[in-house]
Amino acid sequence: MKILMASGECLPFSKTGGLGDVAYSLSKEFAKKRHAVSVITPLYSSIKLEKFPPLEKVCDMTVKMNWRNIKCSVYTVKVDGISYYLVDNKYYFYRDSLYGFYDDGERFAFFSNAVIEFMKTINKKFDIVHVHDWQVGMIPCLLKVKYWNDDYLKNVKTVLTIHNPLFKGYFSSGSLYDLYELDISLYNNGSVRLDNQVSTLKAAIKFADKITTVSPTHAYELTTVEGSMGLWYDLTLRKDDFVGILNGMDYGEFDPSKDPRIVKNFDVTNFKENKKVNKIAFCKEHGLDPNLPLYAVVSRLTDQKGLDLIFAMSDFLTYAGGNFAVLGSGEKYAEDYFNDLYKRNPNHTYVYIGYSDQIAHELYAASDFFIMPSKFEPCGLGQMVAHTYGSLPIVRETGGLKDSVIGYDFIYGTNKDKADGFSFYDHNPQVAVRVIGETLNLYNKDQETFHKLVENAMKCDHSWNQSAKEYLKLYNSILK
Repeated sequence: MKILMASGECLPFSKTGGLGDVAYSLSKEFAKKRHAVSVITPLYSSIKLEKFPPLEKVCDMTVKMNWRNIKCSVYTVKVDGISYYLVDNKYYFYRDSLYGFYDDGERFAFFSNAVIEFMKTINKKFDIVHVHDWQVGMIPCLLKVKYWNDDYLKNVKTVLTIHNPLFKGYFSSGSLYDLYELDISLYNNGSVRLDNQVSTLKAAIKFADKITTVSPTHAYELTTVEGSMGLWYDLTLRKDDFVGILNGMDYGEFDPSKDPRIVKNFDVTNFKENKKVNKIAFCKEHGLDPNLPLYAVVSRLTDQKGLDLIFAMSDFLTYAGGNFAVLGSGEKYAEDYFNDLYKRNPNHTYVYIGYSDQIAHELYAASDFFIMPSKFEPCGLGQMVAHTYGSLPIVRETGGLKDSVIGYDFIYGTNKDKADGFSFYDHNPQVAVRVIGETLNLYNKDQETFHKLVENAMKCDHSWNQSAKEYLKLYNSILK
């Protein structure tokens, strides 16, 4: 099968979040299964090209957007069996970050039009064009509306994956023709209209052949008024073409048996002895008592991540006999809270504001518990990495967290042979603190059960193999 992934970011070239991880990891799994997989993504100035084999120019193109005739070049390089195509335009992509500019709508309209132009220019037909999030959401619309009669493009099938429904790609109705040369009737009849604006994500939901999101529970949530971020009506209309497929994780980056960033490697057969070495080293370096349970947070510090619950949990822990470590950045009030927590209780608290890949790996390897009580979480990666490193996730039952963590039953304890973490449903600080107290009690009084849960967690299979099979099944369903 010939698959083209279109994404605003993709490892190993660019990443701001999970989108870059998924586009890469899924493509790599397709390549392992011997499918011809390509990724098209912008050539950002932040990409360190010296890390990769030399790029080869594929073509020069002119992309037309109404009165604009914009020249660009496309370069290619093969990495991990994936053919990458990088669209080079200095005006749109040589910026100091990937997103956050006043003209993002125009920038990714150019990119979406460039993807279409690229498909017309090169002598290579794709069976599936898989578009990711709002940045390239207009591609299915362009193929179905603007190029419906093009001999080369009319049979191309499209799949949309919604990674983060908060970002919908809004721009004014007047820009519909200006950026895409599409008729205003698409706005007037509601095909691309959401919240009285054009939404590229809404357009993709309307025109893609199939729609996915990154976990089954999140797919359900997106069809409810409360959990849909305003998309429930449009996704309910497409419910027969909408599925949730749980993301996997990259064991090449996260493998405690081989990880060069941690003090002592370990696996499920020796974690009781060797994981402890990492905990002792981390605690001694940062002035914490290694005999106490260590709870970790590795996260963006945003409201989505359940900051109010994390505040309550961390405050309780540091005074009730636990150690708390946080690595992340985001909302200033959250950064200030954790810095103040450290000042109030430095012997039980570690705070790193920012991001360090080295410290993240150290924390996964050293921690006993991993706190992730998100308000909403389409899939989540942290809980899967925590499993792999034997750090028991403490999560809210939402999205991919519900689909990937089996919570221990504190009342009866009858599911300890399959439980691999702890979970609760209510977004309530009192409930969150109660669960933390129960984990603290379990650690201190029942090491046998604690170690059994760690063993279960480390045996979890979060590889991309099963996810890729489900995507391929979906692709085949629209190619028949």
